[in-house]
Amino acid sequence: MAYTVYDRTIAFAGICQAAKLVQKVARDGHCDDDALEACLKSIMATNPANTIDIFGSEANLRIGLETLAAEIDNSPSGNELTRYLISVMALERKLASRRDCMAQLGDRIDTAKRQVVHFDLMEDQMISNLASIYLDIISPLGPRIQVTGTPAQLQQQSVQHKVRALLLAAIRSAVLWRQVGGKRRHILFGRKQMVQQAKILLARN
Repeated sequence: MAYTVYDRTIAFAGICQAAKLVQKVARDGHCDDDALEACLKSIMATNPANTIDIFGSEANLRIGLETLAAEIDNSPSGNELTRYLISVMALERKLASRRDCMAQLGDRIDTAKRQVVHFDLMEDQMISNLASIYLDIISPLGPRIQVTGTPAQLQQQSVQHKVRALLLAAIRSAVLWRQVGGKRRHILFGRKQMVQQAKILLARN
């Protein structure tokens, strides 16, 4: 994987998109289907040719790029999103230190890839399967990510499954962020560069 601002921006936008969709699903019970599908497909992309290959295209990351460019740390909703991002990156660091969990995760994703032959990725069954991977492998690493939203929505099993599947997608992008050389200092001191890059990508898509 390349270590460029472009690659870091794509990876970070992937985390932002999953976090934004978690927020939307938790509040409204639904989100943009195309953006959701791009997130779920990224989980299955275990042998990509390059960074953008994981998401299919820059256009598939529009919501993530918009969130990165306009919302992180800049608004009340941004504070919630920032909390999700920090929590996801902390969980990914714990995952990276556990080779046993990484191996389990790889096995479970391989199983999910075989299931996609029989189920559409957007079917409830597949989303439930991806949610269970998060619940079984990522969640126990702790601390749990506190998702805020509409109580009536959060009580619905289908919403819980979508939230967990999206959190798994966020972890996938956090793994990618590390693979393309993303470090904490890039978020603290290089965010302006990523915002500029995100705006360039949005303008051409």
